[in-house]
Amino acid sequence: MSQTSQASFYRAFEDRYRGSRETIKDRLRAYTPLTAPLLQTGGPVGALDLGCGRGEWLELLGEQGFDARGVDLDEGMLAACRERGLNARHGDALAALRAQPDDSLALVSAFHLVEHLPFALVQELIAEALRALAPAGLLIMETPNPENLTVGATSFYRDPTHLHPLPPDLLGFAAEHAGFGRQRIVRLQEEQQLHTGAQVGIITVLEGVSPDYAVVAQKAAGAALLAPFDAAFDAHHGITLAQLALRYDDQHAARNAEIHHILARIERHGSQLAVELAQTRSRTDAQQGQLDELRQHLGRQEARIAQAEAHAAEMSQRVVDLLNSSSWRITEPLRRTMAIVYRLRNARREGRLGTAAKSRVKRVVRRAGGAVLRRPALKRAVRAVLRRIPALESRLYALMLDNSGATRLVLDDEAGELSPRAAKAYRQLKQEQARMANADSH
Repeated sequence: MSQTSQASFYRAFEDRYRGSRETIKDRLRAYTPLTAPLLQTGGPVGALDLGCGRGEWLELLGEQGFDARGVDLDEGMLAACRERGLNARHGDALAALRAQPDDSLALVSAFHLVEHLPFALVQELIAEALRALAPAGLLIMETPNPENLTVGATSFYRDPTHLHPLPPDLLGFAAEHAGFGRQRIVRLQEEQQLHTGAQVGIITVLEGVSPDYAVVAQKAAGAALLAPFDAAFDAHHGITLAQLALRYDDQHAARNAEIHHILARIERHGSQLAVELAQTRSRTDAQQGQLDELRQHLGRQEARIAQAEAHAAEMSQRVVDLLNSSSWRITEPLRRTMAIVYRLRNARREGRLGTAAKSRVKRVVRRAGGAVLRRPALKRAVRAVLRRIPALESRLYALMLDNSGATRLVLDDEAGELSPRAAKAYRQLKQEQARMANADSH
């Protein structure tokens, strides 16, 4: 690959994956609380940015009032700096740092440079920065954060010029070991919602840790010079893997506790429902028992009713058979006689025997006369006998006729006591009466 092609590749690569100039400048403002006090010390205000890239940091430092210079080996990056009139030149970072006089700089910075260097050169860079910085001067080394598991396992190796990730503790210790008075690990570019106690999932644990970090090391100086920096050094920056993992565990435990609480309530409710169901089943069983008993009672009553109906039908048939039998017809006069006897006995008890007997005798005579009149041969024989006994004949005729001497027979008025046969005889007697009346008139 030609040098021109190589330069254009890394500039395009930076544009694609690092972000726009505005985005990077906005991120770099996170260092302002640390760098601003450098302008108040009365010392040098020179700043050297090693591997200055597209120059976002140089531009921001110039806006703040620093005399900022940058070096880089990538011509594509340097072209971006020159387009904006920034003080950037082609050169090796360590060589440029070695060329600086002792205690001549307020700030040395290296953004995403140390991961490209062997660790021995990183140590040399730290030592040369310590020499070139004035008292209270700052060294800023920003690099991808391998605490972010996705960065450490994947995105770090997206850049083929990266050698190996540098853990924050390693880089911080290197600054201390070189002789810096104090150092602070500043984690950067995490999602701001992670500082609000938002819910985190496993993907947040894997990807949510601050993707970049910086070791900010300060050269030893008197307390008066260091005091303006104390607040910035004491401030908390970023999100660690341990913090996210513990939050995830706590939230997961809280969710589990809530789920267990809900399950316990469901279980209690289920137990209550089971008791109620058992009680309902008990009541249902009792009611079913009562229903079965009632059904049995109804069955017995139906059987009794059926027996009664059968008995009634049998008795009814017997009555019908009895009424249709010859013995019933034969004993009819006896039954009538017994009925008369009962009535006479009752009349005697009530003191009306004479009247009742006379009335009954008249009825019997009238009925007998009617029977005779319905039989012509018998009628002729009776007439022949009665003519020989004129007094009896006259008496019988008087009974058969009404008191006015009319031509109709006086029959029993108690129609309710007539049987079907008697009613038939009644009609025949009326007919005979009419016939006799006609014969007498002739």
